[in-house]
Amino acid sequence: MYARLIGTGSYLPGTPVSNQDLAARGIDTNDEWIVTRTGIRSRHLANPGTTSSELGLVAAQRALEMAGISAADLDLIVVATSTPDFIFPSTACLIQAKLGNKGAAAFDVQAVCAGFTYALGIAEKFIRSGSHKRALVIGAEVFSRILDWNDRGTCVLFGDGAGAVILEASEKPGILATAMHADGSQNGILNVPGQICGGQVTGDPFLRMDGPAVFKFAVRVLADIADEVCHIAGIQTGDVDWLIPHQANIRIIEATGKKLGVDRNKVIVTVDRHGNTSAASVPLALDEAVRDGRIQRGQKVLVEGVGGGFTWGAALLEF
Repeated sequence: MYARLIGTGSYLPGTPVSNQDLAARGIDTNDEWIVTRTGIRSRHLANPGTTSSELGLVAAQRALEMAGISAADLDLIVVATSTPDFIFPSTACLIQAKLGNKGAAAFDVQAVCAGFTYALGIAEKFIRSGSHKRALVIGAEVFSRILDWNDRGTCVLFGDGAGAVILEASEKPGILATAMHADGSQNGILNVPGQICGGQVTGDPFLRMDGPAVFKFAVRVLADIADEVCHIAGIQTGDVDWLIPHQANIRIIEATGKKLGVDRNKVIVTVDRHGNTSAASVPLALDEAVRDGRIQRGQKVLVEGVGGGFTWGAALLEF
């Protein structure tokens, strides 16, 4: 038994917020500074009170519509998020309730920007085991809530959004290979080192990042794990029709593609319009490329992510 992808969906809140808009809000930055360092020109920011479950719900509904199934047909819901609505219940359970599904297993996965690839790999293994038949996998984030808007080195990089896919059991392979790794010794280069204790915030509740260290680590592991999943599937990286890397920084994306020898025309890029949406970035880009017709049946698509932890994961899909 295999898992095949039968539907995709995504959602971006509000209207695009440009680099000029951020500067007008009093952030010490400008369009040239952001574009030359990151490739980001705009991002979407959720309104106050809008939650990850609300974003994920719309993405899920769109994926279900494409798949031609109802929420009642799902027996597994996995949500990747670092910005859950609550400590508990899980964002997956909240989305389940909003969809009207009862009885499906539902839980969250926290692997930051690699979260979607982790969630996808987990769902695929549930289906391949024979225990579940249809899975909803979501990446949803409101990273704007954990940004220090006085730190121009981080606040201009991120955005909010959600993406989702539907997996179905099939006798025909759809997910050809998955891989997941972590190195907790690198936890200090990208983190939010705070928590709630006794009703008070302890530590630092904002995202902190060592940009150069993250860049070096990300390029290396994204290239390594792409090679790994292709090796598992018995193909070369050059056989991949499309590469969808985590959308964090155009320099990381271009360096990864170059290291893998993948033509830049085969690399799907949305970071310029979405910014870094963490666990939502890969499914957002995937949905866009499916809906605009770039991804066609029979093509092989490699998706990969890397995030704080440090975590990294990848999956090779055949449509």
